[in-house]
Amino acid sequence: MKALFLAGGLGTRLKPITNDLPKPMVPIVGKPLLERNIQRLKKIGVDEIVLSTCYKPHKIEKHFGDGRGLGVKIDYITEDVPLGTAGAIKNAESFFDDTFLVFNSDILSDIDISEMIRFHKEKGALATIAVTQVDNPSAYGVIEHDENGFITAFKEKPQPHESSSNLINAGVYIFEPQLLNEIPSGRAVSIERETYPLLLQKGYKMAVYNRCSYWLDLGTPEKYLKAHKDILEGVLQMGGNFFNKNRQFISKTAKIHHSAKIIGPVYIGDEVEVDSLSVIGPNTVLCDYASVGRGAKVIGSVVWDNVRVGGGASVVNSVVMSNCRVERNSEEYNVVLAESIRHPIAV
Repeated sequence: MKALFLAGGLGTRLKPITNDLPKPMVPIVGKPLLERNIQRLKKIGVDEIVLSTCYKPHKIEKHFGDGRGLGVKIDYITEDVPLGTAGAIKNAESFFDDTFLVFNSDILSDIDISEMIRFHKEKGALATIAVTQVDNPSAYGVIEHDENGFITAFKEKPQPHESSSNLINAGVYIFEPQLLNEIPSGRAVSIERETYPLLLQKGYKMAVYNRCSYWLDLGTPEKYLKAHKDILEGVLQMGGNFFNKNRQFISKTAKIHHSAKIIGPVYIGDEVEVDSLSVIGPNTVLCDYASVGRGAKVIGSVVWDNVRVGGGASVVNSVVMSNCRVERNSEEYNVVLAESIRHPIAV
């Protein structure tokens, strides 16, 4: 089976993290989110991937190449102008002649894709849409279904009295290729607002897959920090057990001074250096080649690769992007730090 990743979004709400990086390439515990999702698919035998790109496509192609490094085959299709969710799927039509998967590329979830494929086949549906529950669905489009698991209605941002459903689209789909015939070509098309309601109106069988216990879209810097906290605390499993019984992963190549204090859960990557009397954690990620100076504190933060945190500095509830320098004895609370940008994070 093949999979299509919709990887063309601008990631506007995630800025400044996405100022120079497509959202799917944002690192999750040191690896791009898209890479983690492709590896997850490979484990269940999905090894042909199509990436639909638009924003900074060269960054994605440079990282993945033809996919050989991950043991998969990757093809690319690039939009000159954004075509919307359905338009991007239609644009990739030539790659699909059998049942295929579609993913929004900014989603973290625990959806069991193998089980979802079995469910889709069992239902004999044209499309199966994974859903997740939210407490207040009025900010979303909700999905209603019957007792057999088939969709009966899509309602955009309903008021509480307008729908009894609290299920929203989780951004993971399984389609039969005939669905592509129902998407017009040559213009921007929204799958949520145009294609799905049209399919329902025409009487196609559309199933709802409601077996997701963890779901998060990486829409904002706050959610980016939350994703890491959830992974570190074991709320979301990333595949493979990173951590020891103290919820610590420390690379064998990391150099940690004996007087430094490491408070789990933490992830400390390759060639990281932590100087004397420093405090790392809890809920902290230090990516490869980061260094933390004497007496510095890094707490509740995600520090990308090649970052240098000066001696005596404090970094708390923050994201420090690649190649940044945090000045000695400075205090950085609730911020995103890029090389020339300091952007507050809402708390």
